[in-house]
Amino acid sequence: MTLKGPDGITVVRHDRFSILRMESSDGYNRLRLNKVRTLADEVEALAAVASPKPLIIKGNEHFFSAGADINAIAALHGAEAYAFALTGQRLMNAIDFFPAPVIASINGYCMGGGLDLALACDFRICSPKSIFGHRGASLGIMTGWGGTQRMPRLIGKARALQMFLTAEKVNAEEAINIGLVDEISEKPTRRAQEWAQTKLLESPLFRKR
Repeated sequence: MTLKGPDGITVVRHDRFSILRMESSDGYNRLRLNKVRTLADEVEALAAVASPKPLIIKGNEHFFSAGADINAIAALHGAEAYAFALTGQRLMNAIDFFPAPVIASINGYCMGGGLDLALACDFRICSPKSIFGHRGASLGIMTGWGGTQRMPRLIGKARALQMFLTAEKVNAEEAINIGLVDEISEKPTRRAQEWAQTKLLESPLFRKR
């Protein structure tokens, strides 16, 4: 069953897993406020069903997500900025506490808030052309969506600080070498489906909470 919601979000429910696909008219999959809210709504709805199935989150061929809209962030002040941070945290926590495994299927760029989203997933499978990074330091900002906590736990404090403070971009080969991703595949979504139907069924993470 395919459910097309607002803000370029499509949910496809299969027998053994669900796929949440992010789309946008410009192809960048920027995480604007309304899109973040819709993503959180959809993840929470999938978590609330009687028997939650593994969830695969994906973007398009060139962008998993370019992250938050920098121009929109620059226009936020005070309470608006705080509310935006809380909305992003709501999404990341909904993914983190999803009652079945969540896999990020990554093609192309996975940047900023998009990387925060991937870090909130249990597993990350990427294509060989994927690029990862948190570019906030080059813009004088830092994420408020949990990436500063999740990345050090995944790849170590020193390597995470290097990525954050230098705004470094990391390719797929480096990403798997440092433990940022779990596997590189020419077809990451197909591989994620294989994981969801076989590899993860025996995992205690199948029912995490």
